[in-house]
Amino acid sequence: MSQKYQADKPQWDSQSIQSLRRHLGLTQQEMAERLGTRQQTISEWETGMYQPRGASATLLFMVAEKANFDYQAKNP
Repeated sequence: MSQKYQADKPQWDSQSIQSLRRHLGLTQQEMAERLGTRQQTISEWETGMYQPRGASATLLFMVAEKANFDYQAKNP
């Protein structure tokens, strides 16, 4: 993936991540299992401690689009 594409790609904020998870009807643990990460990571994203990046952010976009989730990820 080119750096230009990465720079132009919107980022997920804590509220958008939590809204996506709720839209899917998943617990933090279930979301973590689907994304191949830890429940603690989902919690950290939802509290704003960290933001998903790289492959994790891409997976969130893919999951959101497949679920017809109207996300409003923010531009960096």
